Amino acid sequence: MDQKALAALLFPDVTETPEDLEARYPARDLPEGAVVTRMAPSPTGFVHLGNLVQGLVAERMAHQSGGVLFLRVEDTDAKREVPGAVEVLINTLKHYGIHFDEGATIDGDSGAYGPYRQRQRAAIYHVYARQLVLQGDAYPCFCTEEELTAMRAEQEAKKVNFGYYGEYAVWRDSPIEDVEAAIAAGKPWVLRFRSTGSIENKFKYSDLVKGTLTVTENDIDQVLLKSDGIPTYHFAHAVDDHLMRTTHVVRGDEWLPSLPFHLQLFRALGFRIPKYVHIGPLMKMDGTSKRKLSKRKDPELALTYYKAEGFPVRAVYEYVMTLLNSNYEDWRKANPTASSDDFKFSCKKLNPAGALFDYAKLCDVSKNEIARLDAAEVYDLALEYAKEFDPDFAAALESDPEYARSILAIGRGGKKPRKDLTTWKDVRPYMAFFYDGLFTPGEFPAQFDGAVVRGILEKFLQTYDPADDAAVWFDKVKALTAEAGFCADMKAYKADPAAWPGSVADVSTFLRIAVTGKTNSPDLYTVMQLLGSERTAARIRAAMDRL
Repeated sequence: MDQKALAALLFPDVTETPEDLEARYPARDLPEGAVVTRMAPSPTGFVHLGNLVQGLVAERMAHQSGGVLFLRVEDTDAKREVPGAVEVLINTLKHYGIHFDEGATIDGDSGAYGPYRQRQRAAIYHVYARQLVLQGDAYPCFCTEEELTAMRAEQEAKKVNFGYYGEYAVWRDSPIEDVEAAIAAGKPWVLRFRSTGSIENKFKYSDLVKGTLTVTENDIDQVLLKSDGIPTYHFAHAVDDHLMRTTHVVRGDEWLPSLPFHLQLFRALGFRIPKYVHIGPLMKMDGTSKRKLSKRKDPELALTYYKAEGFPVRAVYEYVMTLLNSNYEDWRKANPTASSDDFKFSCKKLNPAGALFDYAKLCDVSKNEIARLDAAEVYDLALEYAKEFDPDFAAALESDPEYARSILAIGRGGKKPRKDLTTWKDVRPYMAFFYDGLFTPGEFPAQFDGAVVRGILEKFLQTYDPADDAAVWFDKVKALTAEAGFCADMKAYKADPAAWPGSVADVSTFLRIAVTGKTNSPDLYTVMQLLGSERTAARIRAAMDRL
């Protein structure tokens, strides 16, 4: 075969050479050991937790080393592309703290190694496709879909491996005259890689997460260019990672079966092979067994879920860091106020089998994260959430910001702050009773006679003075407890609860339900102070009327 003539026949308009592209995309001027890596998602419109996990691994590796993180959109599969998906992807990742140094943006591209959308790089791929043809490492295939389907049926009947290889690679060694005739007849063609591998051969490969792997060689003549001239992922990522000077590829371990072909392709192109970081899938317990998080079964896989549920961005970030490096949790306890950038992340500490997603632990991390914030921060973030997901509550918060901040300040700060809030969605039920328009009356415990409860509430109003400090206020509560025949000393009550109709805790509950409509609330004395004496008394009287 005259490879030069074949290359000219297949790529008559390609005038650039690999040398021209090497000059256009020179080696990056970075410190020794700097990692250059990327996120390279497909614009399918679904941004999931796995994207954040991979993005965070890539971001930490790049920025911790003084390197570069870039965003490349792998849009070679036009059938799967969803309009607006790139914008959703960029905004979602930005929301969760993944910031790119260069790459695709909503408005276009930013950086010297673009274009960063693969469909805009077709001419670049054709330069290297032509080079592979010249080397004898690629050839055109004119098989129709019907022929390929028939080939697969034959392989199934013979119980041999599926694929275009060996005797089934019918265009692999076709003479140039046959190629010329097919092109002259207008037959569509794909460009295939001429594999020299054998499934009888195995080799060792060292992955930065999986360790040393024993890998079977690739013997399939994989497609490099589709019939529309657009490359497959395999070909495009090899060319792009080389020209963008990627040193490390972070991706899911579902790509491990393709690794032998990718290594083969890098070598044929004369490229330096990047280091691969294959991350295991996110798992969850399903009964007594583990399974992968599923788009169909598990809403928590979608990143939009966390925003809609009101998990703070930092909580999600902190939780994902605990999934990635098991020592992060201990580091955070020892460094509660330090920036997460100070943590020495290591891809070697990633779980090769994949991390186990634990919703309860996420909630615990989120509670701690919110508890560390001051009232002003909680107000701002809760208001931001409410504006998007609960406009009525947002209006209440904005009606009197200082009042709202005072509510949120109850029990906040100090060594043991309250942890009532897990998400921003919890803020409304937590503080709604402070607003008359959102207040819902509560039910009193059925085991207590209504007349008794009413009498206690009435006696409280007789002695209630908003000028009392907390100690005097509680002394009055204990006094009316004793007057009602309940036990004012909790130690004595716990020692013999049958001796009393109730305790000071029950009396406090009566007051709490009357004022807040709830059995659990922030400090009741402070609640009454914020509500004011008139609203407090009015709610107690309304509760008495219901008894």
